[in-house]
Amino acid sequence: DPEPTPEPDPIEPLIVGALDLAIRYEAAIAAFPALAPQLTPVAEAHRAHAEELARAIGSSLPTANSASAGAVPTPTTPPVGGDQAATLKALRAAEQEGRQAAVQVCLQVPADRAALVASVAAARATHLEVLR
Repeated sequence: DPEPTPEPDPIEPLIVGALDLAIRYEAAIAAFPALAPQLTPVAEAHRAHAEELARAIGSSLPTANSASAGAVPTPTTPPVGGDQAATLKALRAAEQEGRQAAVQVCLQVPADRAALVASVAAARATHLEVLR
């Protein structure tokens, strides 16, 4: 019998989500350069979260040409559309969704990983304040 496929780590979707959020912020910055001072630190924080979460599960982040075993799936991000206010509203909704996902994962993982996931959830809550 072949080996059963292991269940994906519950942290894996958070990694994809963090990368997705970073890409969304970077797209918003490209579309609205005046937002760069406000949004660049948040985009960088999401990339850092993805790196730390990947390290915690012994995985690697996706690259443009990587589909290697052990790599996290590449996020699929919708393009930025509308005006600046609509873009900020969409980012806020994505942050809220991401925060909720992090809280749910925090409840599923062992204590040694829960602290890291909780810090991501807390950071996402502070990102919401940046988007007010």
